[in-house]
Amino acid sequence: MSRIASQDSPARLWLRPWQAARPGRPSRAYRTGLLLIILATLWWLGWLAYHWLSRPGWLSSLSPLLQELILLVELAGLATLLLLWGGLGWRWWVRTRRPARPVATLDVADLYALSPKAFESYVAGLFRQKGYRVALRGRSGDHGVDLELTDKRGRRAIVQCKRYQSTVGEEITRELYGTLIHERAAHAFLVTTAEISDAARAWAEGKPLTLIDGATLVAIARVLNQRLRPGRETAHE
Repeated sequence: MSRIASQDSPARLWLRPWQAARPGRPSRAYRTGLLLIILATLWWLGWLAYHWLSRPGWLSSLSPLLQELILLVELAGLATLLLLWGGLGWRWWVRTRRPARPVATLDVADLYALSPKAFESYVAGLFRQKGYRVALRGRSGDHGVDLELTDKRGRRAIVQCKRYQSTVGEEITRELYGTLIHERAAHAFLVTTAEISDAARAWAEGKPLTLIDGATLVAIARVLNQRLRPGRETAHE
């Protein structure tokens, strides 16, 4: 069985939580959107406190029509904020809290026969079986990040899924490491249907990278399914 940048059993090594001291950070777009929602919520709450607790005289002097208009605007603000927070919570729940389901054990040929999106979903299912929260990214502008993982300690990792036949070389590993730094993640996984060159493994040695080739991926799926038979496996504390 192939190595994963280590002399240990590849499946056993992958089943451990990754070793990293610094937690990852959410994407910039997520942080910006969340900040705007928080600021809008604080502004709305501040306005309500000013209106209904301070009760300034200039508001009381307005015509009944304008007072009703202000009340409608306040109610519209409440509805908008509830929708924004509800949508944000629902999106987070759907993308990260899907229940883990057993994933079929496929051989390397079957894995390569999957479409790129189906392969990403397959790999996501394996990480969910391990107990990680998984968000599917894999769209334009995501800098090659197909999956985003969060463990029970809140540490964040990224995953690149490569449905290749030819051997993955050192260049791909270097690009993944650059993406890891750009994303400010704690760890990065490269999961492929192909073999991984010795040069790529040597370059990844000692870095927060885990390289998983096709044969190892098949072994991981088999081990996870065996471990899930008595009950669902969860991420290590």
